[in-house]
Amino acid sequence: MEKEYKIAGHRIRIAGEALVNAVAQIDGFAPFEVTVEGTPVSTFSKTEQEAPVMTEVLYTTHLETGGNIFGHYDGGYLFTMTSSEGKQLQLWQATGSDQISFQGCLTEWAQVRFALWIAYGLATNRYDTVAIHTSTIQYRGKAVLFLGESGTGKSTHTRLWRQNIMGAVLLNDDSPILRIVDGEPWIFGSPWSGKTPCYKNEQYPLAGCVRLSQAPYNKIEKLSTLKAYSSLHPSCPPDFAYDDALYDCISETIGKVLNCVPVYHLACLPNAEAARLSCETIFGKV
Repeated sequence: MEKEYKIAGHRIRIAGEALVNAVAQIDGFAPFEVTVEGTPVSTFSKTEQEAPVMTEVLYTTHLETGGNIFGHYDGGYLFTMTSSEGKQLQLWQATGSDQISFQGCLTEWAQVRFALWIAYGLATNRYDTVAIHTSTIQYRGKAVLFLGESGTGKSTHTRLWRQNIMGAVLLNDDSPILRIVDGEPWIFGSPWSGKTPCYKNEQYPLAGCVRLSQAPYNKIEKLSTLKAYSSLHPSCPPDFAYDDALYDCISETIGKVLNCVPVYHLACLPNAEAARLSCETIFGKV
């Protein structure tokens, strides 16, 4: 039993009844389903064999759904998730392989969704592709990324665009896919959109990036290349930042973005004036 999903132009094959059924239960994947054909970038499959033993921990997180550990095993990458009830899901990929194996519990949907996000990142990292933590607007046929730590107002700012700028539409509210296509950065909708269900199988050239911070005033400035890199880097998958091979690919992708589009810092209030300021800076008079 197999299904394929085309996300940011990359075909991902899901193999085996258990994993196919699990993915089908998760909101967001249906718009990306395609006919099974050709050779996919990667195949994700459920296995009953034991996961390899982690030999080096690279990154750990503690979420509402439990704890996550990303690292190396002797021969590749290993990711382990443990839910608050102690249920475990693991995935691993041998170095250079296009196969990613899943083992463990597939009934905790939040766990499975996040595991698929990690697996997608491993599968596409070497193809100038990064799932980037942003809230993203589509306007005049182009995309704008709004960056910032959780709680800085990314979703609020994109809502203000939609309320005050005619034609502004939300593309994704958490993790769109950034991909370099023919030397140009494009932004693709994805099955991962955080707490706001917005799963659009659409893609647009990137017009600009805006890092947000809260302030008692509205002020925007274009960033130097170094500051722009520092603004984009924290929004890339943190699990991959401590592995040289994975992070080299991310760094190259960010570099290609900076060659093509401006990056700004917007210190702002949560008001319509801030939305109009960022829009007019990127697109001209609204």
